[in-house]
Amino acid sequence: MMAMTSAVRKPALSRSKEIVTQKSAQALLKLVPDVSTGARATHRYFATFLSVVSGLGLLVLLFVNTLLAQDAFVLSNLKAEAKSVADQREAIARSMDEVSSPAALAAAATELGMKPSQSPVFLDLSPAESGQVNNG
Repeated sequence: MMAMTSAVRKPALSRSKEIVTQKSAQALLKLVPDVSTGARATHRYFATFLSVVSGLGLLVLLFVNTLLAQDAFVLSNLKAEAKSVADQREAIARSMDEVSSPAALAAAATELGMKPSQSPVFLDLSPAESGQVNNG
């Protein structure tokens, strides 16, 4: 009796395996969505739109980067020019200090034939004593 039950079980088992594989194959086929041509066109237009927007964004980024680089060159040129002007201003200030020093003024006066005063006279320009000359 045992042999008979095992023989009956084997075909029933194989039959149930076939049913399960058929059902699972049908279930797998049902999981895949049906893709229509309209959906493909929508995806194509969306991908094209994204590509165009990305390309325009990259071009704008390149343009802005180029402008920034040009401004950096202009800025460095202006800084160099400002340094040159500051150096010139400093040289002129040193020259003015040398020319207006007391020793340089005395030498220039001597060249013009002027002589140092032996008795200096000072003018007092205060309002109470206007017109008076003080000898010191």
